[in-house]
Amino acid sequence: MKCPFCSTPSTQVTDTRENDEGDIVRRRRRCMHCDKRFTTYERIELRMPQIVKRNGSRTEYDHEKLRGSMKLALRKRPVTAESVDAAIGRIEEKLLSLGEREILSEKLGEFVMRELRKLDKIAYIRFASVYRNFEDAEEFSEVIREVSARPPARARKPKASE
Repeated sequence: MKCPFCSTPSTQVTDTRENDEGDIVRRRRRCMHCDKRFTTYERIELRMPQIVKRNGSRTEYDHEKLRGSMKLALRKRPVTAESVDAAIGRIEEKLLSLGEREILSEKLGEFVMRELRKLDKIAYIRFASVYRNFEDAEEFSEVIREVSARPPARARKPKASE
């Protein structure tokens, strides 16, 4: 680490501490040349991939845009804010775990649709209608059949005495 006072590259760490959350490290340093002390901070920098749109343009990932899209699809639906936050968290984890610098907007849309399908079928259909740019009622019907064909999550099995 270069000294901010005399620009000498030889400094010594005298104290290291983490903040309460454990995501920032504070280091006290001493310059070996001018003997002045200074503090540095280290924090993790996670970079979300850039989004490559259908027209080839690139844009930065926008957490609020994703939240807004999901909230629009979930408007007036009985889904808690905590569930939405958890779904967004899972989407962002997937984006980071890919380790890619860029991701196609179609892939991000598929991640969103997968999460919306788990949260609420109506929201899934709403999002799919915009995302897939439905042209006619038949496309709506196909998605409704797709969602309806899925067996219920916890179907009750009849007892032998019934």
